[in-house]
Amino acid sequence: MRRPDPVGPAEEVSAAAGRETAADTAGPFAAVFRDCVQQRGLSLDRVRERLAAQGINVSLATLSYWQRGRSQPEQARSLRAVDALETILDLPAGTLRSLIGPSRPRGRTTSEAPGLDASRQVYGERSHVERALGAEFAQFNNDFVSLSIHETVRIDARRRCRAVAVKQVIRATRDGARHITVVHDEISAQTASLTAHYGRLGPVRRLPELRTVVAEIHFGRPLARDESALIAYTLRYGPEPAECPHYERRVRTSPHEYLLHICFHPDALPTSCHRYFKEQIDTPARYERRVALDVSHTSHMLLHKCPPGVHGMSWQWPR
Repeated sequence: MRRPDPVGPAEEVSAAAGRETAADTAGPFAAVFRDCVQQRGLSLDRVRERLAAQGINVSLATLSYWQRGRSQPEQARSLRAVDALETILDLPAGTLRSLIGPSRPRGRTTSEAPGLDASRQVYGERSHVERALGAEFAQFNNDFVSLSIHETVRIDARRRCRAVAVKQVIRATRDGARHITVVHDEISAQTASLTAHYGRLGPVRRLPELRTVVAEIHFGRPLARDESALIAYTLRYGPEPAECPHYERRVRTSPHEYLLHICFHPDALPTSCHRYFKEQIDTPARYERRVALDVSHTSHMLLHKCPPGVHGMSWQWPR
């Protein structure tokens, strides 16, 4: 695995010098981060060492800036460090992320839309998704970014995934965005069905050889730049011979919020559930954290300012 580049102060404050005043204006993230470090009796150098032990390199200056409110974690590698800090400081998942304020402007504004490099960074070279989309992969959903994604996955009594309900809010990055392309792989493409609840279902392509379904959901009219739209749909799986051990979402930008909700049948409950993150589909998980089942036999993970990569949950069945 490629060693992660160290997070240095230049990344977080490259354009900050001109807008900072002599007095630090610490926000909620800085205050909670500082207080938790002090309560655990840790030095920032010790925090940096524990991050490094997990393969996450953050400079001492950057940690100091975060603690004093002079900068905040915003880029993907910084947000991964925040996830690790929650474990180091024994905080509930999402505590620190939820306190990070709005992104601070840095020089000239550019389009947030993902490109081909961003797609391959997550999917890898010649993935099932790229093979399914063909030449369209280079422009895959490049007209907008996702603001919020909520997914509910239902597991039946035979430990199989029966349906996935998706609700997504997007924002157009340019004039003329007309539809979103959704891709689901690792399924029985011939028997899966898709129903749109918000938005209009367009062409659906089934690719049994790739175990992939590709569909378009149309907004109904072209969107103006910065206009938002809501789409929602349900994918119902056909007969699946194998047990379902995990579910994951691949994201190429940083949604403000991602909620994954797994609903288990009361007659088929797992022994444990874990959330995980991978930088790319075929790379090992960077971190895993146990997630409890609730009284309704469901488990969920909620991420704020979700970094690009593969976010998912896995579970273990009793023997």
